[in-house]
Amino acid sequence: MTKIGLLSDTHSYLDDAVFTYFANCDEIWHAGDFGDSVADKLEAFKPLRGVYGNIDNQAIRLQFPEDLRFTCEDVEVFMTHIGGYPGKYAPRIKAELLKNPPKLFITGHSHILKVIFDPKIQCLHLNPGAAGKHGWHKVRTLMRFDINGDKIENLEVIELKGR
Repeated sequence: MTKIGLLSDTHSYLDDAVFTYFANCDEIWHAGDFGDSVADKLEAFKPLRGVYGNIDNQAIRLQFPEDLRFTCEDVEVFMTHIGGYPGKYAPRIKAELLKNPPKLFITGHSHILKVIFDPKIQCLHLNPGAAGKHGWHKVRTLMRFDINGDKIENLEVIELKGR
């Protein structure tokens, strides 16, 4: 079993509570818009996977790809910052999703927390919302879940205090 901490849209702000909530996680995944110094802090804490977002500078873009496709245990994961969601996938990635659907599709960008299963492609879509303070969202959020073989289990939504 692999325990995952998932966040996005930190926009240069990393709440100290992240380290508490993700203490028992094996890996941290970031779905883009890191901003300054966030990636370094997360990498010093736990193994980090991520993609760059539209606000990220050249250093982050050299460190992280725009799209990341990988396997965690027996779950194929596709992560990108701007990907849309079931029924409204971003044109840039829609064809790939339909042609070769992953089991788990992760995006950020919207600052809207979403958990949606797409029955057309048998894929779970996750958007952890925004963990940073920049943007229009009213509640800062994270997600935690387990990957156990080919199953995604124990999904938790975490609301951070204050904005």
